[in-house]
Amino acid sequence: MSRMSRLYTLFGTLLVALCGWLYMPVAMAADEAGTQSFKTEEIEALVAPIALYPDALIAQVLMAATYPLEVVEAARWTKANPNIKDKALEDAMQKQGWDASVKSLAAFPQVLTMMNEKLDWTQKLGDAFLAQQKDVLDAVQVLRAKAKAEGNLKSSKEQVVSEVVESGTTVIKVEPADPQVVYVPTYNPTVVYGTWPYPYYSPYYYYPPGYVAGAAISFGVGLAIGSALWGNCNWGGGNVNINVNRYNNFNRTNISNGNWNHNVDHRKGVQYRDSASRERYGRDASRNTAASRDAFRGRAEQGRSDIAGGAAKDFKGGAAGSRDGSGRDGAGRHDAAGKAGGRSNQLGNTRPDRSGNALQGMDNAGRTRDMSSRGASSRNAAATHRSSAAPRARSGGGGHTRSAPSRRR
Repeated sequence: MSRMSRLYTLFGTLLVALCGWLYMPVAMAADEAGTQSFKTEEIEALVAPIALYPDALIAQVLMAATYPLEVVEAARWTKANPNIKDKALEDAMQKQGWDASVKSLAAFPQVLTMMNEKLDWTQKLGDAFLAQQKDVLDAVQVLRAKAKAEGNLKSSKEQVVSEVVESGTTVIKVEPADPQVVYVPTYNPTVVYGTWPYPYYSPYYYYPPGYVAGAAISFGVGLAIGSALWGNCNWGGGNVNINVNRYNNFNRTNISNGNWNHNVDHRKGVQYRDSASRERYGRDASRNTAASRDAFRGRAEQGRSDIAGGAAKDFKGGAAGSRDGSGRDGAGRHDAAGKAGGRSNQLGNTRPDRSGNALQGMDNAGRTRDMSSRGASSRNAAATHRSSAAPRARSGGGGHTRSAPSRRR
């Protein structure tokens, strides 16, 4: 072997080793994302906008958050049918194929709007709940205790706040003052809980249309919900369950088991964040194909585009959570809605998300398809032009072709 050949061989070996060395951190990061748990402070930031909701409503929001695509579909439906309520709403829900938890939120359009307008939050909340149910419920109790200590969580004509002992632990319960009428509270987490202790994980929050900052907690119009509120938080057991009587009344069913279990069939192609959830619910990475993700993105994008109509402005936020104050999150992505005057923004949670969020890139899916279509049209037009412009060829003897003689003037 010549000296030059040996040098080439050595160079190739070094190049392969270098590529492997560069790929190693990426592989390690991907593996970490599949097993890493949500931190306590991250979970508290996720539950901040709902921790002061009535117990039953919290349970149903957590259940529904595990089905983000159906949340989009339900929000689209309620946007198109704002006047269907009460008994008519229960009748209409029997025709929908969504999970019961998603159907129930049709009685709470403000909540559905929040979950639809902030799908990244919805999916993270659902992922955290699936993987760490007890930690999520514990975080709610931590925040309730803070709000109560600040004098911002107490009984009123809208709600009853009480302390009870469950499994040897004192917990704070929030229930509607009238079981048939529910008031959904609105509040700023950076105020109602006192000084927020986690600058790296600032809380999410939501302001509905027409909200005017005033008291620490405000309530909108009471919602006559019939039997739509059937969930329950088992604070002592660290899970959620079902009031079977109310559930059966709303869903026209006859179940007897009050335990709640996630139904993978309603996940509809949204990948699970961690390997434990994928194994538990029978979904490995090979089943979450690119085709299912693309189908999900396209369908969800259509739903969001029909619903949007200015509702994105209801999410307020700021750059408090960004580390450099530039309005970018930890992954360096600009919040486009923030640049549009705070239309759709979240506070904080600036930690780069390596979880393979199935909802990321959804807003770009339509533009990508449009650009692809325009590119294909351009290529077809160019091919047609070349075909028409090419000189005709005549068949000559022996299989050769010769160009037609040019016309002389």
